[in-house]
Amino acid sequence: MSVAPSRPSAPSAPQPAEGSAAFGTFFLPGPTEVRAEVLAAMTRPMIAHRGKAFEALFVRVQEGLRGVFKTARPVFVSSSSATGLMEAAVRCAPQGAVLAVVNGAFSERFANIARACGREVDVLVVPPGDVATPDDVTARLRDDRYAAVTVVHSETSTGALTDVRAISDAAHAFGVTCLVDGVTSVGATPLHTDAWGLDFVLTGSQKALALPPGLAFAVADAEYMRTAHLAPDRGLYFDLVEFEAYGRKNQTANTPAIPLFYALEAQLAHIGRETIEGRWQRHRAMAERTHRWAEERGRELEIEVLARPGARSDTVTALRLLHPGLAGADVVRAVAARGFVVGGGYGALREHTFRIGHMGDHTPEGLERCLDACESALKELVSGKR
Repeated sequence: MSVAPSRPSAPSAPQPAEGSAAFGTFFLPGPTEVRAEVLAAMTRPMIAHRGKAFEALFVRVQEGLRGVFKTARPVFVSSSSATGLMEAAVRCAPQGAVLAVVNGAFSERFANIARACGREVDVLVVPPGDVATPDDVTARLRDDRYAAVTVVHSETSTGALTDVRAISDAAHAFGVTCLVDGVTSVGATPLHTDAWGLDFVLTGSQKALALPPGLAFAVADAEYMRTAHLAPDRGLYFDLVEFEAYGRKNQTANTPAIPLFYALEAQLAHIGRETIEGRWQRHRAMAERTHRWAEERGRELEIEVLARPGARSDTVTALRLLHPGLAGADVVRAVAARGFVVGGGYGALREHTFRIGHMGDHTPEGLERCLDACESALKELVSGKR
């Protein structure tokens, strides 16, 4: 998968992510750090979004995006955050009640979006750090009252990774559509849209794809799009039927954020040189290193990985603080004083966790420096509380 850029490209061999002294210090779980080359691409002149130059650009980014999603289907591109395509997923899904798998703040958000779209929503609640199993979903779907299931692949608030292929298969056994939030998984964690038979999967630009915020991407299978034509309240801005129709003309349904398309083209070329499989491997190595560090240093630093073994994200690790006198905000401030940005806890986990986002174009070498900063900060904080 490669995309021919319309501007001079970097050398063909993959380059280290740390392209400047500043790169490699921003380990937030999104937005992620963006390489200078990608930011520079955004300064290219404007073009008409209904003109031939944009249509050619659209074709080029489609090639790269299909490789990221592992699909032969069109990839929808929305000039919005991923939340927009979460709403689109619900509005264009088959009519009926929704079963929302909730194992953290962002899967709960998916449930709330479905409610805001007028759907009746039931929740399958899973403890933070754990994931739903196909048996869990099957037990709920036996009620034969659901049209769709929502599930988050990588739950950003807890660092838990759900087997979305198995959940999707369980939904399909009952003729139920499965809507997958891949916001912190697509581009970093193995996901095969076509081979796994996924109905709908979405992501945002500012996570594992290491782009600025402002674009969202999704793939819908043919059956989902067939039923989308029958949805009575698809809205306008996020009408996926319109996305599909304009995509056939190599255009977007609405005025696109053209500078972000330039950035997307540059980054897809970079991903093509690394290969998506190489990207998956690099993220897995960074995740394993973070988990191993927490296990080796956990007793002294009084931390533990929140997500259980076997269900841990490749892109974000939530670390539980075991010392009763420590709060996530304390850790974030202490790490920032050492020149690194990590994330605090989120939602109900805000007080007693902090999060390291090891995704995007970060390298294992850069991650080591972040872990050193976290270790130094935690030692100082724990020592001060004893």
